[in-house]
Amino acid sequence: MTATSSRPVSRAVTVDLLSRYDRPGPRYTSYPTAVEFHEGVTERDYLDCLAEANAMGDAPLSLYMHLPFCEERCLFCGCHTIITRHKEVAVPYLGLIGREIELLAEQLPDRRHFAQLHLGGGTPTYYTPAQLDGLVGGLLKKFTPLPGAELAFEADPRVTTSEHLDTLAALGFNRVSFGVQDLNLEVQEAINRVQTREQTARLVDHARAKGYRGINVDLIYGLPLQTPETFEKTVDSVIALGPDRAAVYSFAFVPWVKGSQKKIEQEDLPAADVKVQLFAIARERFLAAGYEPIGMDHFARPDDDLAIARREGKLRRNFQGYAVIPGDDVVGLGVSAIGDVRGSYFQNEKKLSAYEEIISSGRLSVYRGVKRSADDEIRRTVIHELMCNFRVDAGQIERQYGIEFSKYFADDIALLAPHERDGMVNVTSRGIEATPVGELFVRNLAMCFDRYQREKHATDSKPVFSRTV
Repeated sequence: MTATSSRPVSRAVTVDLLSRYDRPGPRYTSYPTAVEFHEGVTERDYLDCLAEANAMGDAPLSLYMHLPFCEERCLFCGCHTIITRHKEVAVPYLGLIGREIELLAEQLPDRRHFAQLHLGGGTPTYYTPAQLDGLVGGLLKKFTPLPGAELAFEADPRVTTSEHLDTLAALGFNRVSFGVQDLNLEVQEAINRVQTREQTARLVDHARAKGYRGINVDLIYGLPLQTPETFEKTVDSVIALGPDRAAVYSFAFVPWVKGSQKKIEQEDLPAADVKVQLFAIARERFLAAGYEPIGMDHFARPDDDLAIARREGKLRRNFQGYAVIPGDDVVGLGVSAIGDVRGSYFQNEKKLSAYEEIISSGRLSVYRGVKRSADDEIRRTVIHELMCNFRVDAGQIERQYGIEFSKYFADDIALLAPHERDGMVNVTSRGIEATPVGELFVRNLAMCFDRYQREKHATDSKPVFSRTV
C-alpha cells in the first residue's frame, strides 16, 4: 500500500458528520490505554521485566524523565503538575529522581545505552541551568547516549533562558519543544498563559545557533475564544519562525479529571464545527509551507527525522506523542512517569509524598500498570499503524503475527463499514487506509479495533475520555 498523500482537507466539514463522529475517545498514546491500568501490576512485575530487558544485552533504551513543577497553572493543561513559585520546595525532588536513576541502573547492569532521552513536565526549565546540569550529569554517569541519540526537552518560553539552552546543549541535548499554544492575547488570558511571540522567536533563533535540530513548536486548537481568523494568524506567525516541526494538539476538555479546567467557561469554547475548521486551517497552512503531515496532529519539514521515519514506516507513538524510537523499551523516571518494558506498561506513584517514601526506602515506585496480552499486542500494532501512518497493511500484520487478518478482525472491519460509507476509510483485501477527511477522525477509526472501548466503556455513564473533535 502506498503512503497517504499530503492532500489538504476542506475547511468545511458537515454538521451531520460532526454530530456522529464527535464522541469521547482515546488518543492512543498507548494500547491498552491508561484507563486499563490497575494496581495489580506491582514492583515485583517491574523487576521481572527489567531483568528480562537487561538480558537483551546492550540494546538501546529510551528514557523519559518527568519534572512536574510549574510556577503557575495553565488552565488548558492535562499533565501531572505541581504548582509552586517557591523554588526551594522542588529541590528535594532532584535527589529523589537521582536515587531512582541509581535503582534502575542496578537492575540494568548490562543495558546502559540509550537512543532517546526526553525531559517532560511540568516545566523542565523550572529548574535552573545548574540544577539541570547536576540532574542530567548524574544520569549520564549511569547511562550513555548512543552516537546520534535524541536528547530532547520541553521548554516554556516564559521561563526558559539562553543559559538553559546552552547548558543542555553542552550535555548533549539536540532537540527542544517550545510550548506556544496560541499567540492571541485574549485566548492567552483565557487559559492563563500569556507570552509574546518575541519570547519564542529569540529562543528558536538561539537554539538554532547552538545546533539544536528538530526544533518543535506546540499549538493547541479548540481553546476558549479561538476563531478561524485569529488561529490562522497564529499558525502563519509560527510558520514564520521556521520550526523544523510543529504539533497541533486538540484541546482535551476534561474538567471531571482536571479541576482547573472548570475555570474555563464552556460557552467560550469553539463549537465542534469551528474546532474542526481550526485544525483544517492549520493543516492547510503547514502543507502550503512545505511541511508534511505526521500522524493525526504533527507536521514536519521533509528532511526532519519524523518525516523520514514516516516515509520509511518507522514512526512510533508513545506517551510523549509521535517519535522515532529505536529502543524497544521505554523506562519512566519520576513521579507519575510511565514506562513500557518487555510487553508491560508501568506507572510510577502519582502522589509526590508516596513517591518520596518508596524511593527513599530503596524501592521502585510502581503504582499501577498493565501486562499486554497477545491480542493486545496485535491490536496495539494495528491501532498505532492507523495513528502513525493512517493505513494498515494486512499482509504485514499477517506475517508479523501469524494470523489471517480478515478473519481475526472480522468484527472490527464490520465496525468500519459505516465509516467507509461516510468516505472516511477505504477497506480492501490488502488493508485499510484513511481518506484525507478520515485523517481528521482517525481516533474514531482506531476505536473500531479497541476491544476495551467497545466491551467495557461503550455504556459508561460518566465520561472517561476527551471528545474526538
